[in-house]
Amino acid sequence: MNLSAALSILFVASASAFVPAGTVRRTSVPLYAGSNQNPFGNTASLEYTGGSDPNNKNYGKLAEKLNEADIERRKIQEEADRRERAAEIRREERLAKIKYMNDMPDSQPAGTVDEFMFKEGVQDQLDKLDNDLVGLLAVKKRVKEIAALLVLDKMRRKLGFETSVPSLHMSFTGAPGTGKTTVAVRMGQILAKMGYARRGHVVLATRDDLVGQYVGHTAPKTKEMIKKAMGGVLLVDEAYYLYNAANDRDYGQESIEILLNVMENNQDDLVVAVAGYKDRMDKFFSYIPGMMSRIGNHIDFPNYTADELVKIAGVMSRDLEYDIDEAAFATFKNYIEARMELPFFSNARTVRNAMDRARMNSAIRTFERYAIQGENGGMCSVADLKNIDADDFQVLLDDILNADTDKRIFA
Repeated sequence: MNLSAALSILFVASASAFVPAGTVRRTSVPLYAGSNQNPFGNTASLEYTGGSDPNNKNYGKLAEKLNEADIERRKIQEEADRRERAAEIRREERLAKIKYMNDMPDSQPAGTVDEFMFKEGVQDQLDKLDNDLVGLLAVKKRVKEIAALLVLDKMRRKLGFETSVPSLHMSFTGAPGTGKTTVAVRMGQILAKMGYARRGHVVLATRDDLVGQYVGHTAPKTKEMIKKAMGGVLLVDEAYYLYNAANDRDYGQESIEILLNVMENNQDDLVVAVAGYKDRMDKFFSYIPGMMSRIGNHIDFPNYTADELVKIAGVMSRDLEYDIDEAAFATFKNYIEARMELPFFSNARTVRNAMDRARMNSAIRTFERYAIQGENGGMCSVADLKNIDADDFQVLLDDILNADTDKRIFA
């Protein structure tokens, strides 16, 4: 045993000898039982656990924050480099195009207009327009002007000239039955042939198709109709009903705003055509000047004359494979002239209704002769099945002449 240990034992024994008699010895007991002697919990007292402060998620380690900032800085630099490279590529392409155009002689052949008109099928659509629509010379002239612009624009693009998609949004004004929908269909097909529309179809919409009945209903309805018309033509019939000047809270204003946005940002994939009576459309444009400024083609459809309506009847009979004799045409003209003096006349639609009634009268007459009376043993000819004579139209004229004044509009 070394000296220090011996001295320690001696001092302890000496101290015990001086303890007073009767003194009770107490053994020290830990204040906190258990393995963890930390009075502040089961974790180290200096360890940060986050607490309940809602801003704790904004704190982080300095190294992590510096790393995130470095990544963000690299992304910004990469995006700037990408834009600079894209601009450089555009400059190079522009310089190459300028050199190409300067080196190209003026005698460079671009093809003939007829070649483009027939090759792309544009001439075929214009011929169908002439065959389907009687009269409307001003309308046909404007459609041909638009087609000419598209054809020449495509020829310029073939040679490398700068081109841009012209404003093809349209306004059709006129009375019912003047051919607005037919022209819209033909324009859609022309645009598809020239590559200005992916599909060339026409979607007809009214206020009921675009405007909802409660808050939050209008936008989905309008966007759904726009989605259906993408790649073609959206024809909004009687567009002035979209705006109600007497009610600032009308939901139609929301639909108009969506249409204006699409007309501006998607004009390369959608043509919007609005149609209706001219006076009402002019008033509508005065309320919505943004709509007027986005439409580059305004086409007015005049009412048909009586002679033109007779020709329309002939076109309808040709398409339906009926034969109308000359006497029947004279009677039909008398009927049309009388009907034009009455309210709610609808041009070609009135002619279509008259043709349907004439066909029904012809069927009744033929059925009576061969099925009821048994003429010719009940055997009728092809001519009988195709014939519409003056008596079939005389029934319509008599309905007008003999009906009461307040009932003539239904004749």
